[in-house]
Amino acid sequence: MRRWIAVIAAFLCSAVAGAQAIPAGVGPGPHVMVGGGYSLFDSDYGKRKLGGVTLWADANVTYRWGLEAEARWLRQNKDFNGSDQSTYLAGPRYTVMTHSLRPYAKALVGVGHFNFPFGYANGNYFVVAPGGGVEWHHKRFAVKLVDVEYQMWPQFSYGSLHPYGVSAGITFKLWQGRSYMTER
Repeated sequence: MRRWIAVIAAFLCSAVAGAQAIPAGVGPGPHVMVGGGYSLFDSDYGKRKLGGVTLWADANVTYRWGLEAEARWLRQNKDFNGSDQSTYLAGPRYTVMTHSLRPYAKALVGVGHFNFPFGYANGNYFVVAPGGGVEWHHKRFAVKLVDVEYQMWPQFSYGSLHPYGVSAGITFKLWQGRSYMTER
């Protein structure tokens, strides 16, 4: 009888005391961030460099995985002929969580809009864009130190187009979910 009382007492004490191992750390949890910056791209059409504004939104749904959407308007440096490019892309993003520097990789797909020289024509094309970069995170914002992207426009009118470039800017946190407890 005493054994049963001891077993029941031990069970009740463990249930009340929360007999679980303490977590090794706390992860950032889900969050939504939006931001913008400047991009400089080699257009691969006439071998010219185009610059312009980029806006992006990142939504991390788990500790490392998230979604990224971006819109880029490359309108600067188009010289006298008037050709420019715009892209609207989205896809998965994988982030390596460190203390404040966070490298990431992304694989985006979407639509690219191209205005041909002298206003002769324009077109919309399918775009695939792998890339990656490094961000420096603070509690309420992040600085996108570098974002590198290689775009492939396989259905472009005069053969496949391959623009590539870099972006940099700042991102602000709009929403922060509950933090994750990580195991040892």
